[in-house]
Amino acid sequence: MKKFDNIDVITFDADDTLWDCQSHFADVERRYCNLLSEYGDADEIAGALFRTEAANMELLGYGTKAFTLSLVENAVAVSRGKVSAPTIGKIIDMGKSLLQLPATPLPGVRETLAALHGRRLVLFTKGELLDQQNKLSRSGLGSFFECVSIVADKTEEEYARLCRRLNILPQRMLMVGNSFRSDIAPALAIGAAAAHIPFHVTWQLELSDEFEHERLVRLSRFADITNIMA
Repeated sequence: MKKFDNIDVITFDADDTLWDCQSHFADVERRYCNLLSEYGDADEIAGALFRTEAANMELLGYGTKAFTLSLVENAVAVSRGKVSAPTIGKIIDMGKSLLQLPATPLPGVRETLAALHGRRLVLFTKGELLDQQNKLSRSGLGSFFECVSIVADKTEEEYARLCRRLNILPQRMLMVGNSFRSDIAPALAIGAAAAHIPFHVTWQLELSDEFEHERLVRLSRFADITNIMA
């Protein structure tokens, strides 16, 4: 297995890397499509929702609140304004339920973070500030990280800014995450190393082409992180 040396900081994504997030969103989407079944089949409703989310991304960004607004907007659109107030209320409740998802650490996460004690560990995630802070609190993992950075989007510029904040060269950072688009590609682009740990569910807007790289390793288990550190 490939090993990395001269790594000063290990940076971790949060959602679907440290805890399950996307499967809860997928469950809400399934219930949403069923609720609106009189206006189209599940594929039609889901396809329209994806287009609504994509169109809203620049204005609303990522997170539960943006998702909930898109659910409501899409319901009005696919029903041609016929959706009832009680149904809108149910949709809002579905969205709000995601603000209380358990954020239970995935297998091996707590033990691996504990095994990395003594290293500089950082949490770097995107989304809505309060929601992400609350998930971290519910996870019970906050004490493992010397720094928590929550940004609107994980661009190359944000990765470079994080390195400046931590006073390290990008080449001395390892980024660990499930999304090739948000966690892996931009980290590699600025010269960092990256460990890709795919999750079993991926949001459509996070799908991207993958590639090989000399500073990239793919892992099947979170616990394998300890095996790639020289």
